[in-house]
Amino acid sequence: MTRTMTAKAPVLEIPDPKTLAHEVLSALKYRVGKGTNVATQYDWLTASIKVVRDRIVDHWMQATQEAYAQQEKRVYYLSLEFLIGRLMRDAFSNLGLMDNMREALKSLGVDLDLIAGLEPDAALGNGGLGRLAACFMESMATVDIPAHGYGIRYANGMFRQEIHDGWQVELPETWLDHGNPWEFERRERAFEVGFGGSVESITSKDGRLERHVWKPTEHVQAVAYDTPVVGWRANRVNTLRLWSGMPIDPILLDKFNAGDHIGALAESNKADALSRVLYPADSHKAGQELRLRQEYFFSTASLQDILQRHLSQYGDLVSLPDKAAIHLNDTHPAIAVPELLRLLMDIHGMDFDQAWDITKRTFGYTNHTLLPEALESWPVPLFERLLPRHMQIVYAINAQVLLEARATNQFSGEQISRISLIQEAGDRRVRMGNLAFVGSHSINGVSALHTELMKETVFADLHKLYPDRINNKTNGITPRRWLIQCNPGLTALTREAIGDRFLDDIDAIKGLEAFAGDAAFRDKFAAVKRSNKVKLANLVADRLGIRVDPSALFDIQVKRIHEYKRQLLNILEAIALYDQIRSHPELDWMPRVKFFGGKAAPSYHNAKLIIKLANDVAKVINSDPSVRGLLKVVFVPNYNVSLAEVLMPAADLSEQISTAGMEASGTGNMKFALNGALTIGTLDGANVEIKECVGDDNIFIFGLTTAEVAERRSNGYNPRAVIEGSPELAQAVAAVSSGVFSPDQPDRYRELIDGLYNTDWFMVAADFDAYAAAQRDVDAVWRNSPDWYARAIRNVARVGWFSSDRTIRQYAKEIWNVPA
Repeated sequence: MTRTMTAKAPVLEIPDPKTLAHEVLSALKYRVGKGTNVATQYDWLTASIKVVRDRIVDHWMQATQEAYAQQEKRVYYLSLEFLIGRLMRDAFSNLGLMDNMREALKSLGVDLDLIAGLEPDAALGNGGLGRLAACFMESMATVDIPAHGYGIRYANGMFRQEIHDGWQVELPETWLDHGNPWEFERRERAFEVGFGGSVESITSKDGRLERHVWKPTEHVQAVAYDTPVVGWRANRVNTLRLWSGMPIDPILLDKFNAGDHIGALAESNKADALSRVLYPADSHKAGQELRLRQEYFFSTASLQDILQRHLSQYGDLVSLPDKAAIHLNDTHPAIAVPELLRLLMDIHGMDFDQAWDITKRTFGYTNHTLLPEALESWPVPLFERLLPRHMQIVYAINAQVLLEARATNQFSGEQISRISLIQEAGDRRVRMGNLAFVGSHSINGVSALHTELMKETVFADLHKLYPDRINNKTNGITPRRWLIQCNPGLTALTREAIGDRFLDDIDAIKGLEAFAGDAAFRDKFAAVKRSNKVKLANLVADRLGIRVDPSALFDIQVKRIHEYKRQLLNILEAIALYDQIRSHPELDWMPRVKFFGGKAAPSYHNAKLIIKLANDVAKVINSDPSVRGLLKVVFVPNYNVSLAEVLMPAADLSEQISTAGMEASGTGNMKFALNGALTIGTLDGANVEIKECVGDDNIFIFGLTTAEVAERRSNGYNPRAVIEGSPELAQAVAAVSSGVFSPDQPDRYRELIDGLYNTDWFMVAADFDAYAAAQRDVDAVWRNSPDWYARAIRNVARVGWFSSDRTIRQYAKEIWNVPA
């Protein structure tokens, strides 16, 4: 239930199609400047968005006014990524305008689906981290929490992926080519951001230190762009504020007039780079520096904005923790901890103890990974050169924390060194994960398993020092995007079966379970699934020229390409299955299409090699007539939110096969299950909780547990013996290493295969036989169609708990202390 607001938002009125058509024509004429005879499809898209945006603005302004009038505590969500996807369908649906808008546009000769497909995906994220932030923003608006999201307005963002001869090629994502009709530029909300320089100590006449003054040598501006985020039924509209880098002086005229036309733009280019690309490659020093600059750039702009808003309303900053909850989405914004201290001490005159107390009570931190490389750390010389005052503050925080730890007499010297914010072994580095931990009153994991592993591994010593800080908040997804919008067929069938309550309360979808044994309903469910598969098959045919049979089992693994996510395991099993089909044509094989999708980091060699292998294997298998169409492999390029909205509803089997203990949660697993796919997976991340919800009979679990992985790694695991002891795996590995799939370069995958034989850190070989056996169990269930669809229906009915509404309500109650 949402809280009752004393001043109600505008009533959600649904205009009739005729009214909407008139408004679209007016927007086309006066907002776009076009007549119907010359308007392009993009013009119709812009006009339609403007009509809906105008309606959103009424709710947006009302929500803002209420937050001020009622002195509501606000949530500020800082994230380097917001993978918001296309917004038009989201807004139409949440405002209840979809059907009327479709009819209005049809009367004007415009196809809503056609123009909706032209809206670009905002290139503001990479994967689960950014999509989670987007789901959370929508859920905060839905459950009536006043909130701002803060991030960077990347002009090119995450790269657009193309596949050339099987290799990933990174191209700039030009999502802003036609402008962004959703956003509002806020030039008046511009804040200065400094880098480098020196720190001056100001003392009183009697020699006492009064304050520090940081004097940066570089200055840029962060300019705000606001996008309204509308909740379900427009319950509330919140703000996503993204910062764009701009120079203080756009051109250095003295240099330009002296003939240095390129040098005259140097400052402009530096500022532009801050909001140009998401995750610049950090395999070189320049990339590392730009990433640190980006993280400080958006963190300080956001904090300056928050403090200015708070001061304008309350007149002091002592009350900040009572009226503002600032949340760090992973370690990227961890620099916000010393920055808030700097602002409170150096700008607003507080002493360290008071500022530190306010900081800790204001911040919360979500950890998303146990991978050491993802728990960012920065070389001390780089950190000190770019942010000298912050380096001083980090040392001050560190002294406070280490003295506190030593005072307990519970920690050895080695444990103290692990608690330290400064890594002393090797190159001295600032540990951003530790910084976020000590600067926050709450540190949460994103699945039950992940949270417990945090306590036992990366934050074991900090957890011992602060035992009440770590808590769990299992991730969730918004059912508006990931069911109602992306799967209208299943939504309509569910409404027909159990009514409309689940649209407002997703837990009510459990009523669908009563229909799992209903043959007529199963047939309708199967028909919806087939329709979604036909849509995906058509997309693949149009984009790739590959024909796939919608009657086959659609087996889908789409996520960031990383060795721990084990796309390699899936590819090797496809090769083994290919060999079995050719060797035993007399057996009753179930037709299957294996879909892959995802991007590899530009500097991640092995991940890019895995993409090439997937495409090489696809080329061989798909062109082999002896397979008789029983197996196909498809790599779908440029995986993004819009593509996910086609893939998730079409999936029969969801691949969630990461090495146990390495996936924090996952949210793709939840999206697939909500759309009626069965999961094949390890006991990793939120798979553990999905298994608990759907039941052992409705999921395919295989492989080593987290404890078993750790045991093998520590007790002399011999992957070579495992490979040689598995005939199917040995044959598949031999085919890859001998060049069967790379005849033009037989040793292309030698390094990848050597890694399997010599270390197999991600337990691909160790889990192969169990994975292959689980896949044959999948075949057996798929063969019995009524049983398969009964299990699929139970998956849909039992995963309502994985709603981001539930997650956000837990954050609100247990971390942010706001009503929801």
